[in-house]
Amino acid sequence: MGGYGAVGATVTATLAGWFPHRVLAGGRNPDRARGPAGVHAAGVRIDVTDPDHLRRTLTGLRDVAAVVLCVEPPDDSVARVCFEQGVHLVDVGATPRLLDATAALAPVATATGATGVLSVGVAPGLTNLLARRAHEDVGGAERIDLTVLLGAGEAHGADAVRWTVENLPHPTTAAPLRVTLPGHGTRTAHPFPFSDQHTLPHTLGAGLVTTRLCLDSAPLTATLFGLRRAARSPLVRRALTASFRRIHLGADGFALRADAHRGGRHAAYALTGRAQGRVTALVAAHVTRELLTGSLPAGVHHIEQLPALAGLPERLADHGVVLHDRLPGPV
Repeated sequence: MGGYGAVGATVTATLAGWFPHRVLAGGRNPDRARGPAGVHAAGVRIDVTDPDHLRRTLTGLRDVAAVVLCVEPPDDSVARVCFEQGVHLVDVGATPRLLDATAALAPVATATGATGVLSVGVAPGLTNLLARRAHEDVGGAERIDLTVLLGAGEAHGADAVRWTVENLPHPTTAAPLRVTLPGHGTRTAHPFPFSDQHTLPHTLGAGLVTTRLCLDSAPLTATLFGLRRAARSPLVRRALTASFRRIHLGADGFALRADAHRGGRHAAYALTGRAQGRVTALVAAHVTRELLTGSLPAGVHHIEQLPALAGLPERLADHGVVLHDRLPGPV
């Protein structure tokens, strides 16, 4: 669903390479839903705001095994329809309210043998997997600090830009953190409401978890978070969204880091790569392949709760994603 958007097009293309003639690119626009150029993927009209139409579509297709949700629906209706019909779900969404609502459908999924995988992408997603490694290394973290550096030069999708700006004025009591990121030097990262910090205390049993964000352009990072208070205004948010969709200052590299602390113990892992949107799509595609070819348990799970997906960072090495360990502590 959303199989021709900024993330969905890569998901469609990757899955079509692994599963020829078995991939449908879904969306509201039937012409665009035929799939990205050069990809052998059929199209189907699907509207995530119309659960009744989705139910009829899945019933009519009859042999759908999994749905990859690359657009954000208004509620948990898409997940409920999928689970009721025994269809697996891979959700690229990042809004805590929607993730919680989908997780609450675990009994429905279990009853039909369906599996839902949440927190799929870069952040959340790869950040969750790094956090689990660091958490286990210190024997259970009392505090986890996650840092996300995004490339300001990447042409992010409309939904991603809008989500980032809408969450900019989110209140927080956490402080910025100076942290060293491989390939990017020492940066100041600011607290930002990524959903990983919302779910990890429950899935890992970790203590305080805080996720912080910075851009590869330090001046743009300072400008963005300097406007945090002003962004409470809908007019300012609309202007910022339009600006970030037009202006691309920087490169397309990204970096992630997870620091776990327990008493005097510290462990840290980092990942670096290029094109965060592309890697988000690759994570979703790999998770979907595992659903179709592996033996993931029924129910609803965040990505870090599934041991079969723990090695995803290494699997992405062929796509330019590099894992770093033995890192120094925060500055």
